[in-house]
Amino acid sequence: MNSDLNQDLVVGLDAGGTRTRAVLADLGDGRTRGEGTAGPGNALTVPGPQLADHLTEALALAVPEPLRGRVAAVAGGFAGAGHQGQGADEPGRVRAHTALTGALARLGITAAEVGVHSDIETTFATAPGHPADGLVLVAGTGAVAARIAARAPTATSGGDGWLLGDDGSGFWIGRSAVRCALRAADGRGAPTVLAREVGRELGLPPGVLPPEGYGVADGVAWTAALRTAYRAHLLPAVMDRPPVRLADHAPLVVRAAEDKDDIAAEILRDAARALAETVTALAPRPGEPLVVTGGLLAPDGPLLTPLTERLTPLALTVTPVSDGSPGAVALARLAHGTGRRRAPH
Repeated sequence: MNSDLNQDLVVGLDAGGTRTRAVLADLGDGRTRGEGTAGPGNALTVPGPQLADHLTEALALAVPEPLRGRVAAVAGGFAGAGHQGQGADEPGRVRAHTALTGALARLGITAAEVGVHSDIETTFATAPGHPADGLVLVAGTGAVAARIAARAPTATSGGDGWLLGDDGSGFWIGRSAVRCALRAADGRGAPTVLAREVGRELGLPPGVLPPEGYGVADGVAWTAALRTAYRAHLLPAVMDRPPVRLADHAPLVVRAAEDKDDIAAEILRDAARALAETVTALAPRPGEPLVVTGGLLAPDGPLLTPLTERLTPLALTVTPVSDGSPGAVALARLAHGTGRRRAPH
C-alpha cells in the first residue's frame, strides 16, 4: 500500500475515434513524465474488451511499472462518453469507466481518483490557463460543439453521430468524397480526381479506375463500360467496411483540394460552413474563448483557417489544441486537489 506522500503523479487520457493517448505527469506542476498511444477509444463504437485493451496498452507505455504505485489520480476524456451532468448511468460513461478501471487493475494502478469525462470537457480544459467557461469544438472523425460553464457542458450542438449528423466532420468529408465519385461515374456529377483516388484507396482493380488525367485535363475520356464496372466494384468495397471507415477518405479530399480539384475544394468549404453553423447555434458572445481540436482543426489542421475566417464576425478568441490529454492531466490534478471522485459508480 502506498501512502499519499508517495503518490505524486497523475495520468491524463485522450481517447478518441482514431487513437488513445495517455500522458503521465507530475501532480505538482503538471510536467510530462511519460506518454503512450494505442488504438481508438470511442466509448460507444469500440467494443468494451477492445477498448480496455487499447487503454491498457497506452497506459503501460506511459507509466513505467516502477512508477505505477505513485499515480494519485487518473482522468480520461472519451469520445462517445456523455458529460457528468447526464448522470452516472449514461451508457458511454459507464462503458468508459468499466474499461478504464479494468485497464488500471491489470496494470496495478490504484489511483484514489478515477475520472471519466467527455472529450469535449478535457479538450476545453487544455486551453492555456485551463479556463472554466467558454466554447469548444471537436472536429475529427465526428463533430460536436459545446458551451462550457464551470468546466461542464451546459449545451451542445451537433455530435449526433455518423448516421444522423456530425456535419463537417472527417466522416462527413469522406462520405462526400465517395458520393462525388459515384456521381462522376454515373454522370450526375462533374469530373473529379476523387473518383480515381477513392477507387485506389478502396483497392479497386486498376482496370476499372478512371484513366490518368480524369478530372484534371480536359478531354480525358472515361467510357460508359468502365464507369459501370467502377460502380459495380466501388459499392461492395464501401459496404464491406464499417460505415465510420468513410472518414478514412477525408485526407485525400484535403490533398485533392491542395491540387486545385474544384469538387474537393467545395467539399471543404461546405465542411467549414457546417462547423461554423455548429458553433453559431450556441449563441456565442463576443470575446469568448473557442477551443478547437481534432484532425481537422488542430494546429495546422486543414479547416482551421477557413473556419476562423467564417467566425470572424463573432469576434471569438479561437485557440487550436492538438488533443485533450493536457486537459485531462489538468482535471486529474484538480480532482486530486479537491478530493472529489469524478467517475460513475
